[in-house]
Amino acid sequence: MKLARLILLVLFVVTMFAVACADDNTPSEETTDTGSSGETTAEELTDPQIGAVGGRLTLLYWQAPSTLNSYLSGARKEQEAASVVLEPLARYDEMGDLVPTLAEAIPTRENGSISADLTQIKWTLKAGLIWSDGTPVTSADVVFTYDYCSTAATGCAHAQIYDGIASVVAVDERTVVITFDAPRPFPYGPFVAQEGAILQQAQFADCVGAAAQECTEQNFAPIGTGPYVVVEFRPNDTILYTANANYREAGKPFFSELFLKGGGDAAAAARAVLETGEADYAWNLQVEPEILNAMVDAGNGQVVTAFGTRVEHLLINQTNPSDTLGDDRSEWLDGNNPHPFLTDANLVRALSLAIDRDVLVQAGYGVAGRATCNIITAPDDFVSTANDECLTRNVALANQLLDESGYLDTDNDGIRETPDGEPLFILYQTSTNSVRQGTQAFVKQMWSEIGVDTELRNIDASVFFGGDVASPDTFGKFYADIEMYTAGATGTDLETYIRGWTTENIAGAANNWQGVNVPRWSRPEYDALGAELAITGDFDQRAKLIMQMNDMLIQEGALIPLIYRGSVSAHANSIVGVRMTAWDVELWNISDWSRSE
Repeated sequence: MKLARLILLVLFVVTMFAVACADDNTPSEETTDTGSSGETTAEELTDPQIGAVGGRLTLLYWQAPSTLNSYLSGARKEQEAASVVLEPLARYDEMGDLVPTLAEAIPTRENGSISADLTQIKWTLKAGLIWSDGTPVTSADVVFTYDYCSTAATGCAHAQIYDGIASVVAVDERTVVITFDAPRPFPYGPFVAQEGAILQQAQFADCVGAAAQECTEQNFAPIGTGPYVVVEFRPNDTILYTANANYREAGKPFFSELFLKGGGDAAAAARAVLETGEADYAWNLQVEPEILNAMVDAGNGQVVTAFGTRVEHLLINQTNPSDTLGDDRSEWLDGNNPHPFLTDANLVRALSLAIDRDVLVQAGYGVAGRATCNIITAPDDFVSTANDECLTRNVALANQLLDESGYLDTDNDGIRETPDGEPLFILYQTSTNSVRQGTQAFVKQMWSEIGVDTELRNIDASVFFGGDVASPDTFGKFYADIEMYTAGATGTDLETYIRGWTTENIAGAANNWQGVNVPRWSRPEYDALGAELAITGDFDQRAKLIMQMNDMLIQEGALIPLIYRGSVSAHANSIVGVRMTAWDVELWNISDWSRSE
């Protein structure tokens, strides 16, 4: 634990240095234009009935949430919006340390809550916890949450955090014991951070399995334990919350109302906080650094930044996305529906070598971005150097690899053909955002220099990162050849994250496209490494396994990492108590926020 905290302290110092730099301004998670009409207006932010205690706190999440059930979406925007209502047993603070939320204390071997053989962990709820409707929170709600998410037909977006569990048992009204099917060196995955928020059994009892998506009332207005209660939710637009009268901490929250506005774009959200003062907090500011810096100069607000593990990367579809396949489009089908050419690791390597990552960083990220060749970028003990060739653009080697693999321009039109004689054409999609569209344009130009024809597509973020199973445009359905977004680990242990690319986590119709293995990449050797990692306690050996898995993902063509990103948001100078974290949701401590006079 001491070593892990030392690593986190080093990361924190680096982050604080970045915040101090005038340039330090850029994005944070999955990002893009929402579903609303455009730039936030003063009229939309004006409330004729401000509450009597702390008034209204206005948040701009230009990437608008589409549900408040954080189990039914893998996108950060839904996690953030749900976090002020639904809470887990514990969260990660800005240092990456676990802090109790609904739990009385963090279980450890020292306090007797983790068994000597590492197969059990015991969580005890705080005494006197009640839901916002006044009913008691019990261990039965915790057990129910496990049953809800681990039921395959539910389509739970975070089912992987409950992998390897033999049982979850309510010992008494406040105590839950989780038994794993093997020793678990890091047992803090289940019910931790927003991915493990607790649901009220009474409200969601009829929403398990196939019924989950149909429970609109529950998904749009969950009963929770958090500082706020949902008053009105307009999907892909706005959310109005009021203070939870049954919140466990006396005198909190400070604000009587919370208003979350979606829509517009990142630059408009930043402007509303930093220049015009119309809003209090703007999330995920994927804005060109020179534009953001100019806004900060207005003096109305400040930018907050934190580096965790998030990487802007290209996902390489391993399945065939042709619309001629009907229901089998982009389905893995046990490996029997391969992509026509993108399963070729040499081709993917060539695509990576053709990209000048430094150009992407300078144009869109400034000091809040760093070129990377890995999907695992922190802590340092887990970062591989085996893929560093991508840090230097090498068009000659890229062309050589394509030539040797049979991708030739036989008709001299500037576009290579696949070995099957088809033009080397790639549909490359991402969310709508000026930085992302800039990245797309640069990459398209760079790929054209090696004979690859690229069509660019951008999709409104509220749709792209939404959980609508009827939409063909979600990142989980992946009806394209390549797509781009940011992802990273929650918390400081990387096991759950790196194991996300195992075969059992492949996204598809069977899990409502909520599996975290979005590229549909599958290797038995990788699955075996993941299983070994799950039972390995030695720190050095865990680091070795994680680096091996990282290298396999990159070298066998599942992913092309581009930029190691810092999370960037902004708040008004009057807002006190913001403690930016990259290890959990940014609103993790919103009950502590207040406004100075």
